[in-house]
Amino acid sequence: MGRGYRTEAIVLRSLRFAEADRILHLYTSERGRIGAIAKGIRKTRSRFGARLEPLSHVELQLHEGSGELQTITGVDLKRSHREAREQPYRFDVGLVGAEAMLRLFAEPEANERAFTALARFLDLLDEAPVPEGDGTRPALDPLALAFQLKLLWLAGYLPHLTSCVECGATGDVVGFSARAGGAVCSGHAAAALRLSPDGLAGAERLLASPLAAAHEAGLSERARREALSIVTASYEEHGGFRLRTLSA
Repeated sequence: MGRGYRTEAIVLRSLRFAEADRILHLYTSERGRIGAIAKGIRKTRSRFGARLEPLSHVELQLHEGSGELQTITGVDLKRSHREAREQPYRFDVGLVGAEAMLRLFAEPEANERAFTALARFLDLLDEAPVPEGDGTRPALDPLALAFQLKLLWLAGYLPHLTSCVECGATGDVVGFSARAGGAVCSGHAAAALRLSPDGLAGAERLLASPLAAAHEAGLSERARREALSIVTASYEEHGGFRLRTLSA
């Protein structure tokens, strides 16, 4: 016999399955990451298809059976995040954050702070500024970078950036070593990413400030690119993965 329960959840990914169903990757407040099936969701008359789009914040009624996938039996919409989903740049930024959650918090284990950070990220994304022109990559968006740095912290991979992690030097920091866990001085930078003082300081500002201040941090494009290199190096070292959305 299965059992039912209710939980808040955010839709991270939606995949077509069979003729009219979808498999959803969810991050829930009570169970962490779970997989669920929404039966008949792609039918025109589906009762809750529009409520389960990627980035939606919902309250779900779930049935937990013997298989890996749980079954969605009811949906109440809390925040649609339509403003983020219908603006292409914001949506791409949201997909970066969603994939980061999928990869860093892959287990069915509750993490209230991670769930709260994800919900806050999406709330801010609804009203985040959209750069003019088509040249700005969503991967370099300050909110996306700040969110990923904070997720690394919540996952236990906080990069130390204010001094050399090998010897404690503060005046000669020139790079970042994901293996060592942070910034390194010139004497310990043989295998490290070489970074500018602006890049290291910018990443530290994003880590130390609230998500709401990410776009006020004043990072140059170089600083944002170097902050991204810190994020991607940390993913590769600690998780052995790269985010597909960061290459777009």
